[in-house]
Amino acid sequence: MMAGILDEIPPVHRVTPATPHGVLNVLKPAGWTSHDVVAKVRGLLQVRKVGHAGTLDPEATGVLPVLLGQGTRLSAFLVHWDKEYEAVLRLGQETTTQDATGEIMRDCSIQGLRPETIHAAVAQFQGEQQQVPPMYSAVKMGGQPLYKAARAGKILDRQARPITIYRIEVRAMALPDVTLWVHCSKGTYIRTLCADIGQVLGVGGHLSQLTRVRVGPLPLDRAWPLGEIGRGDDLVKNPGAFLDLDEALAHLPAVTVDPAMVGKVLNGSPVSGAAIWSEDDRESSTETLIRVKDDRGRLLALGKWASSTLDVPRQQLQMVKVFGETS
Repeated sequence: MMAGILDEIPPVHRVTPATPHGVLNVLKPAGWTSHDVVAKVRGLLQVRKVGHAGTLDPEATGVLPVLLGQGTRLSAFLVHWDKEYEAVLRLGQETTTQDATGEIMRDCSIQGLRPETIHAAVAQFQGEQQQVPPMYSAVKMGGQPLYKAARAGKILDRQARPITIYRIEVRAMALPDVTLWVHCSKGTYIRTLCADIGQVLGVGGHLSQLTRVRVGPLPLDRAWPLGEIGRGDDLVKNPGAFLDLDEALAHLPAVTVDPAMVGKVLNGSPVSGAAIWSEDDRESSTETLIRVKDDRGRLLALGKWASSTLDVPRQQLQMVKVFGETS
C-alpha cells in the first residue's frame, strides 16, 4: 500500500506515557490492510507494541481488534472470539480470489433463479461443517502462506478445516446481489462461504462487499474511526471501544491472591490454594485458564491449577503468562 493512504488521516493529540494496555476496537476503512491500521495506530498513539487480532481483507470494513502494549500478549487467548458479518454475495460470477478483487473466471445467467431456492441454499450452510481455505489467504502450507503460491499461479491441495456457522440469514435480495448476515466461529472465510453458496445454486458467486459487525465483545457501533483516535487516556471513556486486559479475558474464571503473594505471581512462581480466593462460581479444571488478580482488581497473570496427588485438589496455581504491573 502506498504511503499516501497511511497519511490520509492527520495526526491528532499525542499519547501520554499512560497509554492503556488492552484491546482497542478500531473501525477499519476500505482499502487498508490490517497491518496498515496497526502502523497508523502506532503512530497516532506513539505506542511501540501494537498488533491486531483477526485479520480483515483490505477491501473489507468493520471491527478490527488492535492490541496495545501488553495487550499484544493476549492474541493467543482471544482466538476463540466469535464473529458477525454483513456480506453481499454476487451471484452469477466466479472470481479467482472469491471476492471482487479477482478476475472473473466464469459468468453464468441467473435468470429464473427463485428467491425460495436462494433461501434454501443459504440455509444449508448453518451448523458445523468443513471449509477449504481459499488460495488467497494467509493460511500456511510448508511454512509459506497460500497467497504466495496463488500469486505464482499455483493451486495447492488444501485440507478442509472445521468451522461453525451459528446462524446465517438472508437480509436483502436485489439480484444478482444477496445481502447475508453471518454469525460464525473463528477461521471462517466469508469469501469461501459465498463461493460455496454460488456453487450449490449452480450459478457461481463471489463476495462483493464485507463488513465485520462484531468480534467477541467488540461491536461495530462502538468502534473508533481512525481519525478519532487521539490521547490514550481518552480510550477508556468509551465503553465497548476499549477493553483492558482483564475485560478482554472476562470469559475466563478469576481468582484473587493474598497481597503477600503478589510478588510471587509477578515472578511466575506457583501460589498455594490457601493464599487464593475465587471471584466467581465458574468451574475450572487443570485445563482451564484462570485470571489471577490482586485485591485491587488488577490482572497480574493467567494461571492453571496444577494436578495434585494430594488429598486436597488444586493445591497450587501455576502461572502460564505473567502480565506484571499495568497501572
